[in-house]
Amino acid sequence: MKTPQTDAAETQAIAILGFLASDPERLGRFLTLTGVDPGDIRRLMKEQGFWQAIFDHLFDDESLLLAYCAEQQIQPTSLVRIRHSLSRPNEEGLREG
Repeated sequence: MKTPQTDAAETQAIAILGFLASDPERLGRFLTLTGVDPGDIRRLMKEQGFWQAIFDHLFDDESLLLAYCAEQQIQPTSLVRIRHSLSRPNEEGLREG
């Protein structure tokens, strides 16, 4: 079910992917580290787990995160909140993902 949070997460995941794709080296590193085939990206963009992977890739490299945030004129904390919204509580009430 679509919510404002999932809409925001999808929008940001698409923007992050566009940022990565704007530089062949960035995109190549993302594809290598995630094991994603470029031909599968369109299909994978329908899955929240892939959005999480995109956010996590950005968060794993502080310089990449800061460059993206500067380009988008947003604060990293706003991305953290969006990424956190993708995590669902498990049976123990802890967030996964």
